[in-house]
Amino acid sequence: MNFGFVKIACATPNIKVADCSHNANEIIKMIFSAEASGAKLIAFPELCLTGSTCGDLFFQYSLIQSAKDALLEIINKTADLDILTVLGLPYQHGDKLYNCGALLYKGSLLGLVPKGNISNGIEKRSRYFYRGVANESTQFNGKTIPFSRNLIFVNKEMPEFKIGIEISEGLLHGSSSELAKSGATLIINLSASYEIIGRAEYRRTVSMSKSGELLCAYIHVSAGVGESTTDLVFAGHNLILENGKVLSESKLFESEINYADVDFQRIQHERMRSTEFVVQDDMYEFEYFSMKKEQISIERFFSPTPFIPNSGEDIAKRCSEINQMQAVGLASRMRHIGCEKLILGLSGGLDSTIALIVSIHTMDMLKLDRKDIIAVVMPCFGTSDRTYNNACRLANSYGITLKEIDIRDSVIKHFKDIEHDINNHDSTYENAQARERTQILMDIANQQNGLLVGTGDLSELALGWTTYNGDHMSMYSVNSSVPKSLMRCMVSFEAENSNETIKSILIDINQTPISPELLPPSLDGSISQRTEDIVGPYELHDFFMYYVLRFGFEPKKIYRMAKLAFKGIYADDVILKWEKVFYRRFFSQQFKRSCSPDTIKIGSVSLSPRGSFIMPSDACMDSWLKSLDECEG
Repeated sequence: MNFGFVKIACATPNIKVADCSHNANEIIKMIFSAEASGAKLIAFPELCLTGSTCGDLFFQYSLIQSAKDALLEIINKTADLDILTVLGLPYQHGDKLYNCGALLYKGSLLGLVPKGNISNGIEKRSRYFYRGVANESTQFNGKTIPFSRNLIFVNKEMPEFKIGIEISEGLLHGSSSELAKSGATLIINLSASYEIIGRAEYRRTVSMSKSGELLCAYIHVSAGVGESTTDLVFAGHNLILENGKVLSESKLFESEINYADVDFQRIQHERMRSTEFVVQDDMYEFEYFSMKKEQISIERFFSPTPFIPNSGEDIAKRCSEINQMQAVGLASRMRHIGCEKLILGLSGGLDSTIALIVSIHTMDMLKLDRKDIIAVVMPCFGTSDRTYNNACRLANSYGITLKEIDIRDSVIKHFKDIEHDINNHDSTYENAQARERTQILMDIANQQNGLLVGTGDLSELALGWTTYNGDHMSMYSVNSSVPKSLMRCMVSFEAENSNETIKSILIDINQTPISPELLPPSLDGSISQRTEDIVGPYELHDFFMYYVLRFGFEPKKIYRMAKLAFKGIYADDVILKWEKVFYRRFFSQQFKRSCSPDTIKIGSVSLSPRGSFIMPSDACMDSWLKSLDECEG
């Protein structure tokens, strides 16, 4: 239980109605199994100690006392286990009977939470149980125990781990919202919801909605096999969710334990970022328990491509939406400034290809002539035949205006002016080409009364892999919120929706190594300067970037997640090496982002200095690198 991860379990025991001893034994077996699997919390259904279908047997003192005895047996037999247990039982307090959730840990009953909303539906709960009280205590096994519907249980060692318990209808009647607004990050719904056609889907949908709206982890654990089928059937539908996403779901009509690694740091970060989420900590009482942090085995799946949806259908939808957003943004800017021409540098690489595609869609949207897109190819020392030919073929296939300006002589003249040795292939040699290209593009835009479209992407911005006042600058940037890992998907999407000629060109562009082509090609004419050999694999950097910017995770946590995501793809030392490179470049290159051109925000991650990401250009990176140094060895 570290880095905010807690392994959570929920289980539906195979019970016998009104046989508390049998039910306790089934629950104890599942607690031991869950603890052996590394779970730190296991939740069981509403009234699972007796069964929820006891009917008027709930009024029998024998059943009420048997439930208390069974609870005590569970407490004693699991006292040596390091796992929290939440379960449901009928409990007599004063002269009333309550439907309660109990939280157990290390041989203690930490509290009893009576159900606050009693329905009178087909189960006729209001026939047996009284509405839960607040801020009281009860005597159990000679000890004073908190007894209140307004309880939240907080881990002292990991304060972001705050547990709220609600019973059945609480999801629909507001206790979920009250618990979350009072600070609970994990809400456990103990339910005895019967099954009818369509209810499982409805239950899942409502739980997802609540978990997403309340920025919390949500457990729904329900009664199942063993309940009376006199009138109803129970499926044991159990769900573990985090921020609106289902992490784990049980099969219907099976008694099983399902697990999920819930990230409470992620939940806390989401709440911290949300100005609309305001905690009101005066509504509930906090009960504290002590559970030490420890290294756990994380079994949660982390996608190596967090910017890319999992299914092909979702990828296509994402690419279509992004393309439309880019085109709408560019069209709006053109309307605003009264511009009808677009200028861009076309290199035959991914970024400029996407910028061209966006420009095509924009002109079509505005019903303007594609010939008013002026694509400029500017070969120089590093231009390969492959990229040059693809750029020219693509421009001609789209029916736009293609202009070629060879910049070799201009750059050589510039080297003479500043007394730079042309054989010295340093940053001056490279950047002079990028700045010459930008100067040409800017001047053509002025000459044509057009708008220079920027091509650089989000990944390049994060790494600062752009020439300051070179390709770093434009009049409007369309790709600045799109990461490199998503670029190939977008080119593939466009290829599948194009004619065969354009499709073949786009496929080849997608297969071309990523390069700025600022150094001379190899002897065979192939690209010699491969970006990912220099700054590292973009798929790794996009993974780092996503969790740094989206959730603010510490470097050690991201490193651990990356090891799981890229297991069998990159060695641990390789991941660590490039993560250090990411932080060094991310911090040192902020000055470029501080004056980046206008661009629209596409997704939840953006580096625009105008509100999306504000960072000083001279921030110190030592704390982040020190964290990674601790990962070595």
